[in-house]
Amino acid sequence: MQELIEFLQVNSTLVLANPLAFATLAVLFGSGGFWVGRYFLAERIANLESRIAKRDEEIAELKQGRSTANELELPAVPIMAAKAEWGDEESAMLAGGLLIHTEEEIRLSQS
Repeated sequence: MQELIEFLQVNSTLVLANPLAFATLAVLFGSGGFWVGRYFLAERIANLESRIAKRDEEIAELKQGRSTANELELPAVPIMAAKAEWGDEESAMLAGGLLIHTEEEIRLSQS
């Protein structure tokens, strides 16, 4: 800001000689900068507005006592008895050995 003041002090005779030209250029450059900034930040603004709307919906649901969508999802727990289809026998044997070893460790730790 200090540099702008010094610039205006140095060129004050020019500004005072043509105040209309200075004001016109100031308004053009100021509004042009505003619109360019608004164009580049429009996506960020929209993203923040959608996050606020989502947060408001979650708050309203919690006030009503309903559960949110995240609570309705099933937990991602691997099932030990799942059957997998393997492309070759070597991979199937390796994976099967790992599963059997893991099942034995679980049984030992539970007893």
